[in-house]
Amino acid sequence: MVDVTRTEKRKGYLNWDEYFMSVALLSAQRSKDPNTQVGACVASSNNKIVGVGYNGFPWGCSDDVLPWAREGTYLDTKYPYVCHAELNAVLNSTATNLKGCRIYVGLFPCNECTKVIIQSGIEEIIYLSDKYADSDSVKASKFMLDTSKTKYRKFTSHTRELTIKLFAND
Repeated sequence: MVDVTRTEKRKGYLNWDEYFMSVALLSAQRSKDPNTQVGACVASSNNKIVGVGYNGFPWGCSDDVLPWAREGTYLDTKYPYVCHAELNAVLNSTATNLKGCRIYVGLFPCNECTKVIIQSGIEEIIYLSDKYADSDSVKASKFMLDTSKTKYRKFTSHTRELTIKLFAND
């Protein structure tokens, strides 16, 4: 007979929502936008990461040439040029089919990203902040999500902070 010593699993590990939202928030750190950094992580129904993205300019468009301004004439702002994190996460996906997936995002999706999310087959949005809830863009997003029966919910966690050390203590 084999003597099996029983030990308990580690406490305080990240649950799936915390893990995927952490990946989204870490991805946001790649954004060069001086005002808003948003990241997104797409997870499959079997909890595999199939896409990540952050807000930034399209490939080949220099972030040293295009504007980062939030105000001014439309063509002198970032808005006609920036790809949002959700769009990049879907476009960067390694899966050919996102049906049944969830997307974790730092900021509730705008109406344009919501179209991409719905069209790609993603079934649930988990968001951290809804600070633009009163904007027409987010109102349109929620209307489309409700109409399409795409679920969305605010991220909740018992963990307030996650610290990542890039180097071990030497």
